[in-house]
Amino acid sequence: METKKKQSKKKGLRRQLPNLIFAIVFLVGLGIFLYPSVSNYVNSKHQSRAVSSYDEAIARLNEKDYDEYWKAAYAFNESLYESGSGFNLSDEQLAEYYRVLDPTGTGIMGHIEIENIGVDLPIYHGVEESVLQVGTGHLPGSTLPVGTKNSHAVISGHRGLPSSKLFSDLDQMIVGDIFLIHILDQTFAYEVDQINIVLPEETGSLGIYPGEDYVTLVTCTPYGVNTHRLLVRGKRVDYNEESKLIVPADATRYSNLVVAPFIAAPIVFVLFIWFIIRTRAPKEKKDNKDKKNKK
Repeated sequence: METKKKQSKKKGLRRQLPNLIFAIVFLVGLGIFLYPSVSNYVNSKHQSRAVSSYDEAIARLNEKDYDEYWKAAYAFNESLYESGSGFNLSDEQLAEYYRVLDPTGTGIMGHIEIENIGVDLPIYHGVEESVLQVGTGHLPGSTLPVGTKNSHAVISGHRGLPSSKLFSDLDQMIVGDIFLIHILDQTFAYEVDQINIVLPEETGSLGIYPGEDYVTLVTCTPYGVNTHRLLVRGKRVDYNEESKLIVPADATRYSNLVVAPFIAAPIVFVLFIWFIIRTRAPKEKKDNKDKKNKK
């Protein structure tokens, strides 16, 4: 009798094994699916805190502090333009670069706001990997984005990271879009006037154009392949609050991270219902069998 019970128990476990495997696979798949959205949410909170901390620190500065920071930034841009050194900074210039426009001591010089693709990211000095994992980086050797003529700032950001959105949707921008650069107590507006795709070594279009004030946003393309660079260039325009709200009516864009859950939710729901039915079916079948045996 005891042997029969053990055998029956083993059979019961064997019958439940497919359901158990399915449940594990389902949970693992759900975790993989949710990871980008959850991770992006966490990193967005971190980026928002970095921007908020920067704004709070800036608000505590006095007029004398502002004057000193602006003068140093203007002088750096002027010397960079006059030297014509391009992206080949000397050790002395590089050391000066990291000292200028760092009011919080965190390496953040400001933040970039692109309402059309829903990002507001800190701008750090340099483009080291540690920087690009958490925000955007300003390319050393390009001028600082402080609204001066003879200026061309280059801001780089990653695309396609599973852990953070960053510049993933930069390819959705079109000519005429507006993005904002917040530096110290000022905001500069740039209107996209040119979008190009180039090879990594093709940097000719990133140089300074006399009399102009440009900011170029750079990220890798195609998505996930990263053999080329997407360059979205903006030319400075007069800033006012209405500039933030310019979004072409025929260019409403939604992030993949926003759309994906709505597409996947019905699939996940159907799989869950199927799992419930599959789990209950053996039990109902067993109950019916037991009833027949009693009769």
